[in-house]
Amino acid sequence: MKFEGEYLNGKKWNGKEYNENGELIFEGEYLNGLRWKGKGKEYYYKNKLIYEGEYLNGKRWNGKGEEYNEYGKLIYE
Repeated sequence: MKFEGEYLNGKKWNGKEYNENGELIFEGEYLNGLRWKGKGKEYYYKNKLIYEGEYLNGKRWNGKGEEYNEYGKLIYE
């Protein structure tokens, strides 16, 4: 499975995205099917959180957010 969640007008709207190994890589809001707006969480290998915060135009760090290293330690707020 690559995506599970809600669609709006046939495009991703809110849900979870997985890589080819079935591991969670992103969960959050989409705009026109892309990770473009709102809050989201991005994950490293084996579902380790790397970033949680707001996205805008496909980029993180627009607004509030927290970034973590591969050990789960907060490195940026």
